[in-house]
Amino acid sequence: MDVYRYWLKVLALNVAVGTASGLILEYQFGLNWSRLSTQAGDILGPLMFYEVLAAFFLEAGFLGIMLFGLKKVGPRIHFFATCAVALGSLISAFWILSANSWMHTPAGYSIATDGRFIADDWWAIIFNPSFPYRLVHMTLAALLGSGTLVAGISAWQLLRAPENPRARLTYSMALWAIVVLIPVQILAGDLHGEHSFKVQPQKVAAIEGSWTPPAEGAGEPLRLFAIPDMTARRNHWEVAIPRIASLYLRHDLSGTIAALDEFPPEDIPPVPAVFFAFRVMVGLGLLMLGQGLTGLVLRRRQRLYAARWMLRGCVLMTPAGFVAMLSGWVVTEVGRQPFTVYGLLRTTDGLSSVSRQQVIKSTWFILSFYLLIFGVGLWVLLRILREPPHEDEAGPQPTLADETGDS
Repeated sequence: MDVYRYWLKVLALNVAVGTASGLILEYQFGLNWSRLSTQAGDILGPLMFYEVLAAFFLEAGFLGIMLFGLKKVGPRIHFFATCAVALGSLISAFWILSANSWMHTPAGYSIATDGRFIADDWWAIIFNPSFPYRLVHMTLAALLGSGTLVAGISAWQLLRAPENPRARLTYSMALWAIVVLIPVQILAGDLHGEHSFKVQPQKVAAIEGSWTPPAEGAGEPLRLFAIPDMTARRNHWEVAIPRIASLYLRHDLSGTIAALDEFPPEDIPPVPAVFFAFRVMVGLGLLMLGQGLTGLVLRRRQRLYAARWMLRGCVLMTPAGFVAMLSGWVVTEVGRQPFTVYGLLRTTDGLSSVSRQQVIKSTWFILSFYLLIFGVGLWVLLRILREPPHEDEAGPQPTLADETGDS
């Protein structure tokens, strides 16, 4: 229960930060993307409403019990309330990712005479072609981000107090989670990539930095490093391994992909951002795989808690899951440019009719709000995590008796 109460504080903080940051996100549709809201509002609006209806009310209904009911309801009811809040977050991700995926692979719609998207088949809209891949990939990414965070914090606590049983427990659980989830994530990412190859070939070409088709039978090389040049439409300082990209993209050493030169220049995304973000994501994923496998070896040798080099490595890997997640979103969103609704509505056609000064002011306001929210959230998080779980750990909202020492 001490470990449960300790990490319950982190969950409560994340719910608070997520809710606050999500509210301002809704306003951005009207501030900078009003044409998108007008053109696709008949589809995106209901999906956002379902997210509020299904997820927000579930979270709001059980959040009070989770925060204030630790000593007022039984442990089973409190655990149920905590699971309900977590489920609410997952349901929220379901609807948000459905809306996002529809913009990547639109389905179940018709276009009115004024250019608006009209919903024809809600099942096709919600479960659009890319949605299952994106939902699984993102859910696993969130779990892995939590795993590296818990492993890193627990490792830091073990470096200070090697015999702390609660830190040992969370460290062990986090490494188990990483070693189980990362192979599944690699498989999910491979399937997601194969689907993207079919529906967004420009994105895959940008990921690979492939400007021109290779010679017949040569296969597509894996470019470990390159500096893509959008003006010259070529790569500088390229370091590549022959045929390997064909192996994981086409499962054929001689397979090829559509190169960037095969598309109109106005239809390809910003290649450098997509190219480097993908390599950051994959590189961190491989490090997480190594982290999980190393944990298995040390566990087998009964040195899981004694290997201080491993503890230090886990501390360094603390943000790895979240950085990989953000890099993946850069690949996803920058890679679909120049479209907002892929192939149908360009990003430039979804902008609000506002002046440059208004855009700058609204952007600075939004960034300032996010910096404030995440700054305060990070400060509170560090205050929580600076001490390991203790015996009789207080919950996220201590009672007056806990604070005064009176029973």
